[in-house]
Amino acid sequence: MDLTESPVARSDSATDTERAFAQVMADITGQERVSADSNFFDDLGANSLLMAQFCARVRKRADLPSVSIKDIYRNPTIVSLVSALAASQDVPAEAPPPAPTGPPRSAGTLEYVGCGVLQVLAFLAYSLLVAEVLGVGTGWISAGSGLLDYYLRSVGFGAVVLVMLCTLPIALKWILIGRWRPQQIRLWSLAYVRFWVVKTLVQRNLLVLLFVGSPLYSLYLRALGAKIGRGVTIFSHFVPVCTDLLTIGDGTVICKDTSFTTYRAQAGVIQTGAVTVGADAYIGEMSVLDIDTRLGDGAQLGHTSSLQAGQAVPDRQSWHGSPAVPAEVNYRRVEPRTCGRFRRAMFAVRQALTMVLLLAPLVLGLLDLLLTAAPQLIPVLGLGTAVLDFSDPTFYGKALIVSWVLYFGLRLIGFLLMISLPRLLNAAITPGAVYRLYGLRYSAHRLIRVLTNMRFFKTIFGDSSAIVHYLSALGCQVSTAEQTGSNFGLQEKFESPFLVSTGAGTMIADGLSIINAEYTSTSFRLSRTTIGARNFLGNHVAYPAGARTGENCLLATRVLVPLDGPVREGVGLLGSPSFEIPRSVERDSQFDHPRTPAEFRRRLAAKTRHNVASMLLYALHQWLFFFGLVLLAWACALHYNAVGGPLLALASVVTIVYGIVYFIAVERITVLIRPLNPLSCSIYDRRFWRHERFWKAAATSVHMQVLSGTPLKGVAWRLLGASVGKRLFDDGCAMHEKTLVSIGDDVTLNVGANIQCHSQEDGGFKMDRITIGHGCTVGVGAWVHYGVTMGPGSVLDPDSFLMKGEQVPDNARWGGNPARQIRADHYQ
Repeated sequence: MDLTESPVARSDSATDTERAFAQVMADITGQERVSADSNFFDDLGANSLLMAQFCARVRKRADLPSVSIKDIYRNPTIVSLVSALAASQDVPAEAPPPAPTGPPRSAGTLEYVGCGVLQVLAFLAYSLLVAEVLGVGTGWISAGSGLLDYYLRSVGFGAVVLVMLCTLPIALKWILIGRWRPQQIRLWSLAYVRFWVVKTLVQRNLLVLLFVGSPLYSLYLRALGAKIGRGVTIFSHFVPVCTDLLTIGDGTVICKDTSFTTYRAQAGVIQTGAVTVGADAYIGEMSVLDIDTRLGDGAQLGHTSSLQAGQAVPDRQSWHGSPAVPAEVNYRRVEPRTCGRFRRAMFAVRQALTMVLLLAPLVLGLLDLLLTAAPQLIPVLGLGTAVLDFSDPTFYGKALIVSWVLYFGLRLIGFLLMISLPRLLNAAITPGAVYRLYGLRYSAHRLIRVLTNMRFFKTIFGDSSAIVHYLSALGCQVSTAEQTGSNFGLQEKFESPFLVSTGAGTMIADGLSIINAEYTSTSFRLSRTTIGARNFLGNHVAYPAGARTGENCLLATRVLVPLDGPVREGVGLLGSPSFEIPRSVERDSQFDHPRTPAEFRRRLAAKTRHNVASMLLYALHQWLFFFGLVLLAWACALHYNAVGGPLLALASVVTIVYGIVYFIAVERITVLIRPLNPLSCSIYDRRFWRHERFWKAAATSVHMQVLSGTPLKGVAWRLLGASVGKRLFDDGCAMHEKTLVSIGDDVTLNVGANIQCHSQEDGGFKMDRITIGHGCTVGVGAWVHYGVTMGPGSVLDPDSFLMKGEQVPDNARWGGNPARQIRADHYQ
């Protein structure tokens, strides 16, 4: 055929591959002619979703080389793309993922249901044990005479509870498991039930929440069998389960939100394996260590990075990325200080005494307030007598008023405490100064972090104009020069709000973590972290102090924010390691945005009114949930003397079931009123505002994490509207728009995985369906974006980011950030 007569324009030197790529691009973009020299984004107006469709169509053709979205961004013309593919010596091959030795048979229905029954019985037995202990303890405390006697008894009981919390998980681990070894545990088997019991007790222990970042946490892991060196500091709440397989050398630092669980689920089995970290190593925030990985002495792994199975970082080398690659970046940027054993021991002692002498009496006092003092508010408020008469209809009206006073009164006290006490504590800390760990300044810093990162207020004010003023009240320096109504999402966190600055017009999605505290195993330093003007940050971005980004940048979801190189401005960054992409494309600017300042003010005001109604609805259903808890507590108080400890066990179970059912009902009502459908619109469109309302209702689904690893998790997802097949194993996956998700049979979702059917970029919002086929595995901490289809049997590696619109072939293995198809031996 004469090239000049073809509907696709080609240069005289065009190859057959270039012609084929041009034809596919013409079909995707709907254009009659596509030049091999045309820029996909600048000239053809394509966006990442269209280019993902281009990659999928190319992969379906056996005569063309496979193309990934990373290849597209690095080579944005057909000529450069074909040239790069030809020169590449690491073209991904289509191959199945590594299968476990001796592929297990799929569990039958009887085994699946039987496992769930045993898990429920184990939970009931644990609840009964806890209830009996609480019953004996509270009865003994109540028998005291006088305030001092009551306090002393509370302290004694608190000490007993502390010892039990420390020793029970440890004892059961050694009794049920003994020493962990590298092995495969078939899902839903009796061996898995033992694994689940130990995992649940070890990870759900209250001590983890209280003692992370403390020497007591290292002692806890050592007692569980982990080989933890001297001076190790761990800030992550992801608790390792197979502790005998964990080795951490002296002086190592592991930052928060890092996963090193020493197991993973895949192909119907739990695989356990070793994680070895050398002495004086550093592991950044939001990172993942898969099983069978190793960091050498003095090695560093950057933020938002991962080591895949079989990877090892040599001694004193710095790596980053997902999967990690060598990097010339120093992530350990704070000078060490003297911090000996005595200092660490005294800090641990202070923590234990604080828990026993302060927290235990405080918690017991609040419980007593709810059970006994709260009914006394009825006559105080002029509502009649303080009789707990559940047969009297008027009693419930009085109880509503009492619960309203209690709930919003406690919230007000909490708010006032948040905006006052941290300011006083912050006076003791100088930005830029290096302090020793485990001193008074470190304690002040920990308390500031806890008080200023409370979930409720960020959820209620997030995704609205109010969030800017709330963060300002906390101490953040956030610009109000360009109010967008969506400056921040529902959840952002920081080490210190007083050292956070954002420029005008910047918008941030959910999950931002501002790293303005840097640590060694002996010291810490707080530094100001500034996000420039007119930036957009996607979901779950770890933004460190000293980041090399300036104004007008787009930082994509799960991007590795660079700490080296020139300051990036006017560009987008994607992936880990990150690389530059267009800041925006014409196709993504075709939304119905306000065209004039007057129209913008009108639509922003309308959005604010809608958001205020959403905030009130959120506060209302939270209060009604608290009202139910108050009634349950009063019922226990009324009948406790007659029934005793078993009543408390029953109440704990009923409380959990009540929370799950209640918030499922709230979310389902929201969806029934406004069903979710694929959507592409402006953030100033009423359809987006309704979805923001849905997010506030769905934010409470965190209560379902108690069901992780059980057959009941699949039942809960179905009740929330997801299409879920048989024998789903969900170890702690997050899922937002459930009614847009379709999951096949025998699917495995690992802890920290995220299935997200939406994306916001600047003023545009997009939402689409996600389909995960039979037998698929989504790895630890992996993300699946909207518009994705995973073919049956496919595997997404840990900490991978499967971008919007990708189509994963059957039985393929994908990995990386952004994810691409890889060979089975790619990391070996």
